[in-house]
Amino acid sequence: MRVIILFLLGVNLLACTTKQTELKTGIWRGVIELQGQQLPFQMEIQKENSKYIAYLINSDERILLDEITVNNDSVTMKLHVFDAALKAKIDDTQLKGTFIKYYAPEGNLPFTATFNETYLFVRDQTTLIDFTGKYEVLFKTEKDTYPAVAILEQNDKGVTGTFLTPTGDYRYLQGNVVNDELKLSTFDGNHAFVFNAKKSGDTLTGEFFSGKSSYETWVGVKKENPTLPDAASLTYLKEGYSTLDFSFPDLNGNRVSLSDERFKNKVVVLQIFGSWCPNCMDETKFLAPWYDANKNRGIEILGLAYERKDDFEYAKAQVLKMKTKWNVNYDFVIAGVNDKDKASETLPALNKIISFPTTILIGKDGKVKHIHTGFSGPGTGIYYEQFKEHFNQKINELLAENSALVN
Repeated sequence: MRVIILFLLGVNLLACTTKQTELKTGIWRGVIELQGQQLPFQMEIQKENSKYIAYLINSDERILLDEITVNNDSVTMKLHVFDAALKAKIDDTQLKGTFIKYYAPEGNLPFTATFNETYLFVRDQTTLIDFTGKYEVLFKTEKDTYPAVAILEQNDKGVTGTFLTPTGDYRYLQGNVVNDELKLSTFDGNHAFVFNAKKSGDTLTGEFFSGKSSYETWVGVKKENPTLPDAASLTYLKEGYSTLDFSFPDLNGNRVSLSDERFKNKVVVLQIFGSWCPNCMDETKFLAPWYDANKNRGIEILGLAYERKDDFEYAKAQVLKMKTKWNVNYDFVIAGVNDKDKASETLPALNKIISFPTTILIGKDGKVKHIHTGFSGPGTGIYYEQFKEHFNQKINELLAENSALVN
């Protein structure tokens, strides 16, 4: 009898130590701590049968997280297509852990979340200052400056908007006015951004915090029609070049070049891309269904992937994950790493690669016809619509050109 009792006690003790903690479903308010700032974001957790999924919410955007594991009292959420995760201990209505960048663990940041909290920076926004409008902005880093356009819209619930730059946009920003100071944030699963600003007349003076250490200041002046440099003028062919010559391995290790038979007498879209890049993410979400609808018109798309590590198997795995999640049916090659100087060396006919993404349109004759630096995604509203219209116009013009087979 004594042996039986001890056995049962041991079983009960084992059951207690391995009890699975439930992760509450519904809205959570996440907070990432960076550079003395709090980056709040909304996250909705759902459970389908026995499987957890979640959505990162940035204004109108919902990013699906479908690789979530709960082990005893801990949860790991792999962050979409990125080589990153949220790992935390579950304590009823609280999560406490870390935002992990597997590719760069020195960039890890503290993460917490509270269940059933639906606000961002403050619960109730009360202010007489209206930040709504378009602003011509100048960002300043330790070494450089760059222009931008801010688009802000404020209502009684908060502020939404974005910044457009010559090389892309800061996607979906959302926040509040706190004691007459604008606070905006976004978290896409890889990039953690916080913007602060104060307003005097038509001028905004602000700060931009990115990740663990990147810090910039900025000034914006309200203007009805602010402008940026022409995205078609920033990246160009060097004198004496009219074509691009490269040979990169595809995801099966086979070499691919523009002289391959499948590209002859076709309009080719080259996407200079990285699976880690949020603007590339937006562009791929546009190009994937666009390609399916247009590929029979004599069009090919080839993605040139520049990944975080100079490791073919690592890069291949990241690109394959992205292709699968977004059902991308055009091909990718592994072109190099995401260092812009090193990337530029892989395409020596270009003056320089200054942005991921960069989109290159090639005519039926194999010659480069148009280069667009950066991408204005859906978070930019009318600018995204204008990009789509311009892109389709350029494609139609190239399709209408007389065929000229490349020998």
